[in-house]
Amino acid sequence: MSFPNTSVVRAVALLLPLSLVACSRGGVPSAISPMAGKRVEGARGMVAASHPDAAAAGAAVLQQGGNAIDGFVATAFALSVTDVSQTGLGGGGAMTYYDATAKRVEHLSFYPRTGADPAWGRAEPANARGPGRGAATPGMVAGLLEAHRKYGKLPLAQVMAPAIKLAREGFIVSPLLARTIVSSRAKLQVDSLASARFLPGGTALRPGDRLVQPELAATLERVRDQGRDGFYTGIVAQQLAAKVQAQGGLITAQDMAAYPVATMRPLCTTWRGYTVLGAPPPMGGSSVLEMLHLAEASGVTRAGGFTDRPDAVVKMADILRIAGADANRWRGDPASLRVPARGVSQAGYATARASLVGGALADTVTAGDPWAFDTTAAPGQCATLDPYPAVPAGASAPSDGATRDEPVHAQPASEDGQSLTSHLAVVDAQGNAVSATTTVGVLFGSGVYTGGFFLNSSANNFDARTRGTHRYANSTMSPTLILENGRVRLAIGCAGSQYIQPAIAQVTLRMLAFGEDPFVAVAAPRIYASAPLKDVEVEPGFTTPVYQALVARGYTPTSRVADITFGGIHAVYVAPNGTRIGVADPRRDGVAAGY
Repeated sequence: MSFPNTSVVRAVALLLPLSLVACSRGGVPSAISPMAGKRVEGARGMVAASHPDAAAAGAAVLQQGGNAIDGFVATAFALSVTDVSQTGLGGGGAMTYYDATAKRVEHLSFYPRTGADPAWGRAEPANARGPGRGAATPGMVAGLLEAHRKYGKLPLAQVMAPAIKLAREGFIVSPLLARTIVSSRAKLQVDSLASARFLPGGTALRPGDRLVQPELAATLERVRDQGRDGFYTGIVAQQLAAKVQAQGGLITAQDMAAYPVATMRPLCTTWRGYTVLGAPPPMGGSSVLEMLHLAEASGVTRAGGFTDRPDAVVKMADILRIAGADANRWRGDPASLRVPARGVSQAGYATARASLVGGALADTVTAGDPWAFDTTAAPGQCATLDPYPAVPAGASAPSDGATRDEPVHAQPASEDGQSLTSHLAVVDAQGNAVSATTTVGVLFGSGVYTGGFFLNSSANNFDARTRGTHRYANSTMSPTLILENGRVRLAIGCAGSQYIQPAIAQVTLRMLAFGEDPFVAVAAPRIYASAPLKDVEVEPGFTTPVYQALVARGYTPTSRVADITFGGIHAVYVAPNGTRIGVADPRRDGVAAGY
């Protein structure tokens, strides 16, 4: 697929700190992306991530001969230093990896997990919880080390070196980090050391200030030297357990030592000639795949665009509500609950649900029944990739009558209450690719600060349907890979809580169905709608008839202007000629970096 918007321009070349990577700065700024680093082309390797220094770290490792996994691990560790309000060693995440040589796909889930204490299965009023009760056992370090052990190429010390340097010597605070520090002032003031680092002298760090984190550097050095034991046993684990328990939490040193990384099969479907690989439960990839199929079944993919196409946008609002209803119902840790994610992801199921698109606008949308589609044979190339299986007989079923402690899509009262997360995408010179999303939950997680990092708030993701011991928390994270004829065409994902899946679906449609340039697709306006409501959140940039059509359909548009919580896409598109086009969402501080 070609992008006519790029016929007379080339994208911004590398804008990387020379201390991390030395490379040429050929090329000229692109008219498509007037912002530094938001659209970058490279012939060999490319990283797109939510902070410039982290993207530079991954690009440096690729240029040193590392593969996509090395680039992913280097970038993710660096993000744990630089994107500290949204991700970190105290959090977790998920990644999908494609090995271009072996034609093999893998998925690792390392999201925070409950432990052995029976209290994990009991509900507690939110106002009765201490800060530590929101934290589940962190999986970030275990996940990164497991990915590197299984698939990495370079020595761990080399891959971690940029992150350690950024923690030890410091980095320049970005506008987004400065903003999140201000909005989270009350949380940061609780811990004297956290306050000293982020609110020195009582004043929040500002853009241009340098943030040095010696405690985090020491923890990273322990991981570099001792591997998993440097984090999950010994002094780091002991201090973590003691501090979280002192603040009302349940994590024990035994929970830390026993944390398992889940090696899983990705969801897989075929769509418009592409093979789409999504994140299995407890991640939210099935929703993205369902949205894409609904767009095809309802004719949205043939609309030619969104920005000036009222009918397509109105249909997309319906699609988001339908898929949202299914996502809210069919979720949970598949080791404990029956989650027919394979069925939800099938084209046949979307066809059955597509009659709701454009039909009578109900006050709410009821989840469908995907069970008949869960055993559908894997389509196309999926059959060769050993995709996520049908639900085995005998797995326990969630109660249909279970109620949630809080509304699924309750809007946060403040930015500090919104889960922002962090996403990165990597494609190396051989065509191997990683799409990975990581998080500490809401900004700065639970606020529990130990070892130079914040513990997650992911224990708050459980509800009456899904809570229990030894379970991974639920998430909307959806790291996605899209293949064409056995080659990666797009590595994409998003940060932004409930906005993740709608953003990925809309950007993917713009790129692969409408042929928009990758940066145009990412920067273009989006909508968000949820099953329980007729409200549709809209960004500026659509034509006036689009907003009018939403009102005529019965929706209530609400304005979202320059809002960082609306989703932060990072992606790498591989053009038919092999050029890697890295794009970073202008709603966030991220960039692309490559060579």
